[in-house]
Amino acid sequence: MNMRRDRMIWELKIVAILVGVSLLLYLIHFICFRNLQHICLWSFTSLAFLPISALVVTLVINRVLSARDKALRMDKLNMLIGVFFSNVGNELLIRFSDWDANAQNLRNNFGTPKPWASMKEKDALIILNKHQYTETLKTQQLVELKTFLAPRVDFLMRLIENPSLLEHENFTQLLRAVFHLAEELSYRNDLESTPDKDIKHLTGDIERAYKLLMREWILYMIFLKHNFPFLFSLAIRTNPFDKSAVAIIS
Repeated sequence: MNMRRDRMIWELKIVAILVGVSLLLYLIHFICFRNLQHICLWSFTSLAFLPISALVVTLVINRVLSARDKALRMDKLNMLIGVFFSNVGNELLIRFSDWDANAQNLRNNFGTPKPWASMKEKDALIILNKHQYTETLKTQQLVELKTFLAPRVDFLMRLIENPSLLEHENFTQLLRAVFHLAEELSYRNDLESTPDKDIKHLTGDIERAYKLLMREWILYMIFLKHNFPFLFSLAIRTNPFDKSAVAIIS
């Protein structure tokens, strides 16, 4: 309450100072030129231009600055997305695509450098929306997935807590889906004897995370392609859909 009152007092002081300076300048002008009519004419002219000035400041300059700020925030956000894929996402895509009976379609469209040369976001998402996710799971795969995700839960939590993610709802949903999958697996002490009904439930969780992973990975790859070619080069050389991918340039 005191802070709000202090702020109001500070703002009133600023207003008083600015109005006082304006009146002082008008007084100096009158003393020098003795032309009250000119002062009135100039004041009304300035007042008439005020709405246009406000329009320019609020709609044009403000939008330009907001667009610039948003671009900077998106750059920082995509850095976080890149860290996610380096630490968790790419490995999950490798595993999920290996369990996907229809993954060859994704490998044909996204697994080699050639399609990416002319890849557009709209076309990539159309291909993705048509894909039929068919995960075939074995208990040993669930054990390995739990082993992979368990030590990365803290990393996922730190990402979820990052305020920059407020700008990207879809990526937040992806993190939530992966975190939920890790949590589901953590509650099962004996995955090797998991009943078929429970495997079906976990399959649904995996497919949900897989779909969101695919979408965010494609959008991230297209972002790198247009904005950071050197990062895109590494991403292509470590493509999770290319089984022969190696980072070394030969």
